Amino acid sequence: MRAVAVTLWAVAALMGVHQCTHSSLEIHTIIVNLSSKNISSVPRNLPPCTEALDLSQNNIHKLGHEDFQVTTHLRFLNLSWNVLEDIDPETFHPTPLLESLDLSHNQLQNLSDQRYLLLALNLRDLDLTFNMFHTMTLGVEFHSLTKLERLGLGAKIIRVEDFINITDVHLQTLTLRLENLTAYESGSLSDVQAEKVSIGLTNKPTDRNLIADALLMFDKVELMGMNINGYHSYLVELVEERRAVNTTHLYLTNMAITWEHLTSTINALFQSPIIHLSTSDVAIHIPPLIDTPGRNTSHTKSFSARRAGVVSFFFSLEALCNFFINMPVERLAMTETSIIHMTCPKSPSGILQLDFSDCALTDTVFSRVEQQITVECTTLNKVNILALRGNNLRCLQTLSKRVQNMISLRHLDLSLNSLVYSGQECHWPPNIVHLNLSSNGLSESVFSCLPNGTASLDLQNNQISTVPETLLALDTLLALDLSANRLRDLPVCTGFPHLKYLLLRENSLHAPSVSILETCPVLQVLDASRNPFTCTCGLRGFRDLGAGTGLGSGHPAIQVLHWPGAYRCSYPEAWRNSTLEGFQIPEISCNVGLLATAILCPAVAIIIIMVTLCHHLDVPWYLGMIWQWTRAKHRAKTQQVRPEELEGVVFHAFVSYSQHDADWVKGQLLPNLEGSGGGLHICRHERDFVPGKTIVENIIQCVERSRRCVFVLSRHFVRSEWCHYELYFASHQRLTRGSDSVILVLLEPLPQYMIPSKYYQLKAMMGRHTYLEWPQDRGKHRLFWANLRAALQADLPTAPVRDDMDE
Repeated sequence: MRAVAVTLWAVAALMGVHQCTHSSLEIHTIIVNLSSKNISSVPRNLPPCTEALDLSQNNIHKLGHEDFQVTTHLRFLNLSWNVLEDIDPETFHPTPLLESLDLSHNQLQNLSDQRYLLLALNLRDLDLTFNMFHTMTLGVEFHSLTKLERLGLGAKIIRVEDFINITDVHLQTLTLRLENLTAYESGSLSDVQAEKVSIGLTNKPTDRNLIADALLMFDKVELMGMNINGYHSYLVELVEERRAVNTTHLYLTNMAITWEHLTSTINALFQSPIIHLSTSDVAIHIPPLIDTPGRNTSHTKSFSARRAGVVSFFFSLEALCNFFINMPVERLAMTETSIIHMTCPKSPSGILQLDFSDCALTDTVFSRVEQQITVECTTLNKVNILALRGNNLRCLQTLSKRVQNMISLRHLDLSLNSLVYSGQECHWPPNIVHLNLSSNGLSESVFSCLPNGTASLDLQNNQISTVPETLLALDTLLALDLSANRLRDLPVCTGFPHLKYLLLRENSLHAPSVSILETCPVLQVLDASRNPFTCTCGLRGFRDLGAGTGLGSGHPAIQVLHWPGAYRCSYPEAWRNSTLEGFQIPEISCNVGLLATAILCPAVAIIIIMVTLCHHLDVPWYLGMIWQWTRAKHRAKTQQVRPEELEGVVFHAFVSYSQHDADWVKGQLLPNLEGSGGGLHICRHERDFVPGKTIVENIIQCVERSRRCVFVLSRHFVRSEWCHYELYFASHQRLTRGSDSVILVLLEPLPQYMIPSKYYQLKAMMGRHTYLEWPQDRGKHRLFWANLRAALQADLPTAPVRDDMDE
């Protein structure tokens, strides 16, 4: 009855007191924990939106009508372990929503005068146990609690008609804590309408009639506190006397009993109409040293023992286990009990379901050793459900041998153990359909040790990093749970082509390859939630799968569970914690062809435009001229010419040209080189040849006395015989003064085919050296002359003297 209240108080203890917050649409639930604060009255400053309030273990004596005036939303109230003596009838008027009220362990004295209950009509849980009630007579106010489901009471005397005021109240559970009971009248419980009655025994003669009424009137009966020194034999006597027993579910809890009395009680109850017998929190005194005989037949279908223990170090574990494993029941459970071994039935057993969860069983379970040979169990061949979760099982292939003869086994639970698989052969029974191997230490090698007929396989919380493509064929596998493993990508379904349900929560999936799901032709449900997704191009396919468009029309639709809220980006930072549904990335960023097209097309267009503009604006010509000017300046600064090499040089340049180009030389070249803007000393044959000497001698002397030779090239130049001689002598001079001693000026276009073969030296120089082109555009003349002057600029050792030419 108190399960809900206990849960709330536990939460309250963790959360403490929280501030109340409001919004325009709702009032948020709040839990206030004021337990063990040594307060003597209900605080006045409680948050108005309080729904759960814990005031237990304080010193509150009285409740007044204003104590809960502001907590109008109160639903759960714990006032246990106080010193309450009086509760005002108007106390719960402000709390019409109150559902759970715990007033246990107080000093209330009269069950027939609890008028405050008249204003708590929504109560579902009411605990009044461990107060100072003398009689169990319930007042008329209990009649109004029509929604009551769980009621806890206690008193010294129980008489007929004490419960008459709850005749019309249909309870789920009536709890009677009767440690101080002194008198009980038979038939007193006849007015109670409850599915289950839970009785705290007195271990006195008063138990006999109370137990008799309970077994007669209620379908489910719980007897608590049966003591080794008490009158527990009444239960056996009542059954053996074959008095009317209508109970089908009997629960024996919190017992301290000898092994002899426990086994005799169980054997007696097996012959009663009780179908389900359950024990919990049992302390067994004087445990067995030899086997204890048990019943061969039973009306009881199921037996369970929870948290059982022996109070001795000297006993036979085999004898104790033999009694339980040989029980004539269909369902046997021993849970949360520290047994390290379970024997095998001595004869073929009719048990259909076995549950040994949360014990301490080892790999020796169900086996025995005879002459150093392990003998497997063959008498549990009717078991179809076996649960061994939460034990000390370690070797998977060994466990397969332990159950290999359970030919009816269909459901096997080996979760929460320490199982590993070392690669040896496994021997499973043929009919296992559901196998739970979760929370072990298994790796991907486990797929080589699985029952062939498995339809549902739970491998969550293991160490599996991949699913091998070459594995044991599981043609019948329909559901596979690989949650909380180490998978980095979706598994290939080659080994289980009929898989319909695939669960991959909390793995290491960054960018799942959706194409792998094409190997799962009938997959219907996929759960890949709570993985560290990397929201980049590689995730677009999985995002489309979640949206329902991932695999196209050729593949059946796959339902992605928990989409989109449980699918969030972990990288990059810009998308962290964003849902995959909201993640967007442009197509161009992920399509290489489209990206290349988007980059190359504009680039090619820009190049074409730039080339066109350059050609139209003569940019190459400008760049070429600037490049030559830069080279000339660089040579002038870096080239070191020895003085002896310039001995006798008086001219910056000797100009060679055709007579047909004399007008350009005189009108353009000389003024720009020798004028105030140039300041160069130029030698030309018309002006500087010495009369009386032959032309050849003049040419040689002019070339030798000039730092460089400038050749004005044109169609007329290549037709002039003297120009050829000047070029010839200059080319020889070039060998001694360097390649930069000859400068070619192209006055007009001069194709190679127009140059006679005897001008092979000119062809070679034009092929190896950049020449200056005379631009027709007047706007380019300034750059041309600057470039030519830079090429000719040099420091000469002597100034030109015209008279010296006569030597």
